[in-house]
Amino acid sequence: MTSTIDNKHPRVGVAVLLFQAGKLLLIRRKGSHGAGSWATPGGHLEFGEEPADCARREAKEEVGVDVGEVTFRSITNDLFVEEGKHYITLWMSARITDGEPTVAARDEVAELGWFDPSDLPQPLFLPLRNLLSGHALPTAGETGHHGV
Repeated sequence: MTSTIDNKHPRVGVAVLLFQAGKLLLIRRKGSHGAGSWATPGGHLEFGEEPADCARREAKEEVGVDVGEVTFRSITNDLFVEEGKHYITLWMSARITDGEPTVAARDEVAELGWFDPSDLPQPLFLPLRNLLSGHALPTAGETGHHGV
């Protein structure tokens, strides 16, 4: 029996964690896999694009903010069985340097809000669930090794 994910290749997603006053910025997705779930801003890594530049671009496109320095945090392996999609998600963090978050990509974002990390809205987008449940690869600092 052939799976719906046979002969497909994983794609690379970049997600950006934006915190302000101890709260995490989340968007409710629409128009794509995971519609209705809560996620951080993020999207597909484009050919030749640096992950940090992707995080900056997605923050601007989806929530209308500029971010400064972008820092790598983790990687998750995200298999969307029902949708037949497989993503490797690169998790980045950044600080907002300009702008107030707003729904900038109306075809992708239904709403947004700031949430206490201990009380996040449900349902969460699969990559964020994987990150929070510890299904992420450790960063260099967590393993005691240098590099990623």
